[in-house]
Amino acid sequence: MQNNSTRYFKGSPLQTGIYAAIVAFLTYTMIFGFRKSYTVCTFDGLRFAGLNYKTILVLSQMIGYLLAKFYGIKFISELKRLGRYKIILLLVGIAWAAWLCFAIVPAPYNAVFLFINGFPLGMLWGVVFSYVEGRRSTDFIGAALAVSFIFSSGFVKSVGGWLLLEFHLSEFWVPFATGLVFALPLLLFIYLIEKIPPPDEADIAARMNRTPMNAAERKKFIRSFLPGLAACIFIYGFATIFRDIRDNFSADMWKEMGYLNQPALFSKTETPITLIVLVLIGSMVLIKNSYKALMLAHLFIAMGFALSGITTFFFVQHQLDPVWWMTAVGLGLYMVYIPFNSVFFERLIAAFRFTGNVGFLIYLADSFGYLGSVTVLLSKEIFKVKLNWVDFFSNSVMILSVVGVLITFFSAYYFAGKRRQQT
Repeated sequence: MQNNSTRYFKGSPLQTGIYAAIVAFLTYTMIFGFRKSYTVCTFDGLRFAGLNYKTILVLSQMIGYLLAKFYGIKFISELKRLGRYKIILLLVGIAWAAWLCFAIVPAPYNAVFLFINGFPLGMLWGVVFSYVEGRRSTDFIGAALAVSFIFSSGFVKSVGGWLLLEFHLSEFWVPFATGLVFALPLLLFIYLIEKIPPPDEADIAARMNRTPMNAAERKKFIRSFLPGLAACIFIYGFATIFRDIRDNFSADMWKEMGYLNQPALFSKTETPITLIVLVLIGSMVLIKNSYKALMLAHLFIAMGFALSGITTFFFVQHQLDPVWWMTAVGLGLYMVYIPFNSVFFERLIAAFRFTGNVGFLIYLADSFGYLGSVTVLLSKEIFKVKLNWVDFFSNSVMILSVVGVLITFFSAYYFAGKRRQQT
């Protein structure tokens, strides 16, 4: 993987975009295989110091992710473009080794290894996205990359559930075994992602040059857009909290709704969400004007909040089947979540002609999003709240949807005003 021009994929801009989208999607899907398969396990009956063991595990991994996101504001924004494959291999290797230790060390002491797993994995989104940002085709590529964690969340859980049921593995060995399934394919796709060529001159003219950002440049960007960025962080924080609850405790919710030992359900709900979001967000590549694309992203986000709230209302009224509800509420939440991880910040930089990189903004939003998720779970345990996950999730989403729509309209109004100041 030497840095010379002959190593890059050669093709038309369209071919290069399609190649980058497929490879980025598959690379992150393989990476996800080292992250979330344990959530298919319920660890029934295990409590330590009065705390639910699975919640301890989720919190430990999320705190690792949380700290990685705050550290990533600096690390990812300053990331150089050479040697990124070594970073991927090192970080995934640490995460996989943590699962081996998790299987060997008895509970509850093995919970610390989810923190060790979460921290390196929390850095990888920014590393992978750095391969594809700043291109005329980034909307489509970024959408494909972003929906990988919708698809992979269900796919990895299905693999983990299959290993659990077919091979009768201990719940503690499921995550390491799942990593074994994904290890060799990951090596192949790391090799292929290194062959994605850098943005060409036309890409730079349309989307600005994407360069590492030092501390002064980061502060300047925040000062320039502080109210709008604060609104975006609130929106993203809400979406992250409830996406994480749905993602981490979906097995528990399915159990509460009477669907037990059906691992195919995870893929059944997540695959259509993946396809719909990919079409919606990927179609934004057709919009050359980045300001118009930014406003359209706001519209998608508002629609996502509305879809989540309306379908949850019908579910609570027993007028919507659980499978349809889990699919629809997931689609709505991902319509909010995915734009921030693919096109929103990409188009923001291009619309307002700033030189920098998307990784900085994604990790800025992500850090506060994960802080919200950790706070919710910690509050549940500290205050001994006895939750039925379905009731808590459904009631909270209805409130979230109303607040989310209002903040989204404020964000659109703010950036529209900034645009008028420029023209």
